[in-house]
Amino acid sequence: MSSITFAAAERLWLLSTPNSAYALRLADDDTPTHVYWGPPRSLAEVTALPVARPHRISSFETLPDPDELAVAAGARFGPPSLAVRFADGTSAVEWAYGSHDISGQHLALRLTDRHYPLAVTLHYRVHDDSDVIERWTKVSTDEPLTLSRLDSANWTLPGTRVSYVAGGWSAEYQVHRTPVPVAETVFTSRRGITGHQANPWLMLDAGDADEDHGEVWSMALAWSGSWRFTLHRDPTERVTCTGGFGHDGVHWELGAGESLTSPVFAGAYTRDGFGAASRTWHGFVRSHVLPRPDELRPVLYNSWEATGFDVTEAGQRALADIAAELGVELFVMDDGWFGGRRDDTAGLGDWRPYPGAFPNGLRPLADHVHELGMRFGLWVEPEMVNPDSDLYRSHPDWVLHQDNRRRTTLRNQLVLNFGRPDVADWAFEWLDRLVTENAVDHFKWDCNRPFTEPGWPDHDDRFWIDHTRGVHRTMRRLRASHQGLRIEACSGGGGRTDMGIMAYTDQVWTSDNTDAADRIAIQHGYSQIYPAQTMGAWITDCPNPFTARTTPLLFRCHVAMAGALGVGGNLTTWSAADRELVAGQVALYREIRSTVQFGRQYRLAHGPGLTVVEYAGSDEAVVFGWRISEAFGHRPALVRLAGLDPVANYQDSRTGTVHTGSVLQERGISLDLPAGDHVSVLIRLRRVS
Repeated sequence: MSSITFAAAERLWLLSTPNSAYALRLADDDTPTHVYWGPPRSLAEVTALPVARPHRISSFETLPDPDELAVAAGARFGPPSLAVRFADGTSAVEWAYGSHDISGQHLALRLTDRHYPLAVTLHYRVHDDSDVIERWTKVSTDEPLTLSRLDSANWTLPGTRVSYVAGGWSAEYQVHRTPVPVAETVFTSRRGITGHQANPWLMLDAGDADEDHGEVWSMALAWSGSWRFTLHRDPTERVTCTGGFGHDGVHWELGAGESLTSPVFAGAYTRDGFGAASRTWHGFVRSHVLPRPDELRPVLYNSWEATGFDVTEAGQRALADIAAELGVELFVMDDGWFGGRRDDTAGLGDWRPYPGAFPNGLRPLADHVHELGMRFGLWVEPEMVNPDSDLYRSHPDWVLHQDNRRRTTLRNQLVLNFGRPDVADWAFEWLDRLVTENAVDHFKWDCNRPFTEPGWPDHDDRFWIDHTRGVHRTMRRLRASHQGLRIEACSGGGGRTDMGIMAYTDQVWTSDNTDAADRIAIQHGYSQIYPAQTMGAWITDCPNPFTARTTPLLFRCHVAMAGALGVGGNLTTWSAADRELVAGQVALYREIRSTVQFGRQYRLAHGPGLTVVEYAGSDEAVVFGWRISEAFGHRPALVRLAGLDPVANYQDSRTGTVHTGSVLQERGISLDLPAGDHVSVLIRLRRVS
C-alpha cells in the first residue's frame, strides 16, 4: 500500500510507494526542501537523516537546501521553477507556510508569499499499484502579476548520467546516454507540440546502470505542447531537474482572483535498471493515464501509402475488401477525402466529403466497411487550415498571427488557435457531426506542422497553454459524446507523444517512417516510457518510400507485430502469396496480442547484430528477434529470457519442446535465426502443466 504520512515535530512528509520512498520538509524559513528519494524507508529512518543546512563556501558560492520548487530568493543562483513579477516590480519570493491536507494518497501543501498576495499549492499523489509519484503546482493571486515560469516540480537527483531521446521527423526516439555536465542543460520543445526532436522525459543514474541492474531516477511530463526541462549539476555535484510547460521567453498575466495550474510532472525511482524503469512507466500509463487501458487495440488498415491524395469511394471499397480478407478489424481512410483536397495545397479546413469522390457522402463507404465486419475510421487534422480554403477565407483571424508580420506557411498550412473557444467549438461541432452522420468509430487526429507567429492579438502568451488544453478538451468532449469513439494521436508521426495526449487517445502513430529496419530503433526508444499497446506499427510496401530499402515481408510483419499492429501499402498490388502470408501473421497476432499489448516488456538485446524483445504474460511469453545485418562468424548465442515463473513449464510453439522457466532464464533459448540480413523470428512460449 502506498501512503503519505506527516511528522509534525520535524515538519516532514513521507511519501511511500510499494518499492520507494520520497520525503520533503519545511526548512526553518518555511521553504519546502527535498530530503530523500530512494529505496523504502520508515518515517523514523527518514526523520533521523541529517538535515542539510545552507553552507557558504565563500560570498560567491552558496549551497542552499535543495528546493522542492526553486524560486528566486536570497542566495539562490540555480534555475528557478517559479519566476514571478509583482505589480511593483519585485520578483523574489519568500515562502510562508499556510496549511496542508492529506486526502488519502494526495498531499496538498499550501504556501504563500510573506508580503504579496501570492498563493502556491504543491501537489503530490501516489498510487497503491505504482512507484510513480505525480507532482503539479497551482498558483493563484489576489492582485495582478506576471509569470514567466511555472514548473510542475523540481526534482533532486543522485544520478550523474542522463538518458533521453532525440531525433527528428521520421527518426524519432533515438536513445542517448551521456554524463551530466557541470552546467545547466536544457531539454525543450518551442514548437507548440511535444516535438519529434525531443520527448519530455529523462532518466538519471550513477553511470553504472544497464538494462537489468542499477538505480534509476526517471521523470516524465504529461503535456502535449511546448515544454522545458532544466537539468542542473553544480560544482558541488548536486543534480536537480526542474520542468514544466512553456519555454523560455514566454509570460502569462494573472489577474486578481485568477489561478494557473501546471500539468503533472511525474517521477519514479527503480532499482533494477532501465528495463525496470520502463516497466514501471508502462504500468502507470495503463493504470492511470489511458482512457481504455484494458481494451485490445484492433488491427487497422490505413489507406495513405496506397492512395495518397487520390481518394475515391471505389478505390477505398477495393482496399477495404482486401483488408477484411487479411483479418483487419479497423479500416482508416487517410487524407484526401474532403473539401477540394487533391494535394496538400488546398481544402484543409473544409470538412465535408469531396463530391467528386463521394457523390453520396461518406455513409455508403462506412456502411460497406461495417458490413465487412470492420470498424470505420477517418484521418482528420482539426488544428490546421490551408490559406486556399473556404474556412480561411471566412475566418482569417482564427489562425495564429501577429500584427505587421507575414504568416508563415509550412506544408502549405497555418495553425488554428484552439485557445479561442469559438475555434474549439467549431471543431467539436464538425467532428461530432462526422461521427453521428457516418457512424465513425475512429479518428486519426493529425497535426502536421509546428507553430509560428504564436500571437493572439490583445492576449499574452497564454496561447501556449490554452491551445493545448483546447485540443485536450475537444477530444474529451468527443469521447464523452460518443462512447464508442477511439482516437489515434499523430503529428507527422511521433511529434505529439506524451502522457498528456495519451489521457485522451488510445494509441499513437509512432513515426511516418515505416521502414522496418529503422523502426527497430524508433520502437526501442519509444518503449523506454510508453507501452506497446499505444505504439502504432504498420506492415507496408517495399521498396520503402522513405529509405528505398527492401526487406523481407516476414521481417516487416515481425517488427510491426511488436506493437499495435497495422497494415499499410497498396493491397491491390499484393500477390496472392503476400496476402496469404500477411493474413497468417495477422491471425497469429490476434492470438498473441493480449500478451504483446498487456505483457511485461523485456528488452533482452539491442543492436544491428541482434535485437530481442520479450513480452511476458501470466500464461505465455512472446519473443521477437530481429537482425538487421550479420557479421561473419558471429552467430548469436543463447538468449536468456526474463519475467517467467522459474518452476513452470513452457512449450516452444516452433518445436513443441518444453523448457522450465528457470532454464529459459538462466541458460536461455536458441533463436535459430536464418543466415543473412533482415531476418527475424517470433517465438511463442505457452505455459503448460
